[in-house]
Amino acid sequence: MSQKHIKKILIIATRQIGDTLITTPLISAAKRIWPDAQIDFFGYENSLSMLSGNTDIHQLIGTRPKLSFIDYLKQFFQLFKRYDLAVITQPSDRAYIYGLIAAKHRVGVIPVEPKLNWWKKKISIHNIEVNYFHQHVITEKLRLLEPFVSESDLFGHPISVRPPKPVDLPSEIQSKLSKSFVVIHPTPLTAYKRWPLANWVELIKSLSENHQIVLSGAPIAQDRELNQAIIDLLSDSAKKSILNLDGRLKLDQLGTLLRQAKLYIGVDTSVTHLAAACNTPTITLFGATPPTNFGPWPNGFVGKQPYVLKASTQKVGNVTILQGPGDCVPCRKAGCEDKPDSRSDCLINLPVKSVLEAVSAYGITFK
Repeated sequence: MSQKHIKKILIIATRQIGDTLITTPLISAAKRIWPDAQIDFFGYENSLSMLSGNTDIHQLIGTRPKLSFIDYLKQFFQLFKRYDLAVITQPSDRAYIYGLIAAKHRVGVIPVEPKLNWWKKKISIHNIEVNYFHQHVITEKLRLLEPFVSESDLFGHPISVRPPKPVDLPSEIQSKLSKSFVVIHPTPLTAYKRWPLANWVELIKSLSENHQIVLSGAPIAQDRELNQAIIDLLSDSAKKSILNLDGRLKLDQLGTLLRQAKLYIGVDTSVTHLAAACNTPTITLFGATPPTNFGPWPNGFVGKQPYVLKASTQKVGNVTILQGPGDCVPCRKAGCEDKPDSRSDCLINLPVKSVLEAVSAYGITFK
């Protein structure tokens, strides 16, 4: 397919918030290759605010995980053969069906299971296979453009994740922020990515004497409950340093908060990717997830892979990744019991001392 014939492009990312954010280097690359093309983005409605203010995108098209038959029909006619190229960034059947409906030609990510790939390969001009241990997701997405440009064009210059445009914080929150605050996000989507409560309490106790601690979380019950459980275990003096946002900020507002923060500390979650994208010094605690696949991208990195598969501490640019001990690390399972509510021994055994050493490496003091 000739590059010059591509005038309208649809990028498809029907997954979670973090999966939307990490498409921004791909969007930037597509705009660089086709500066005059119309680039639209198709994804879940609750994730689209991650792309707020992205001037490379002409239109954001929202969908939901579950639609009525009538809504499916409306979406079919909204997309049907309106694009020259669909860029399918997830290996799901649903994403490929949308790509088949929308565009004359497709490139896409495919799963590792060969029996699931044949029809996806048949309808595509180019595919990239998922490699959960040795290929970063940013690289995976950018490689979808291999038929159109050289490798040096894709990876020979600084690559950055673009956060939502800055917006004002609510005045009642801005007025409560001190000049030096640390954002802590202890709440992952699933239990097997959690660090023990007692460790968060010890960490906050060490930091709170010199810095205000801002607790971040999603506006859902499990995040509110986990943050409150941490606060309940703190001493009265440490509690005075806490500002618990309790899911009160929208994603673009959270980006503004992170830009102002002296430091961010969090688990393997989308907010950690947002912190890194905002150029905030970022410390993240990784357990089962391979950092070589989904470590927060250090903005401005040149190349395909910022990280190694396993190291107790990795600091690249503004991002530090900490991994707990164990020969099985990283396993890419749902914890030691391979289920969402499982424990993860690697995180249980990741000491507070390691986090404080990473804090010191950024020149941030504590007691």
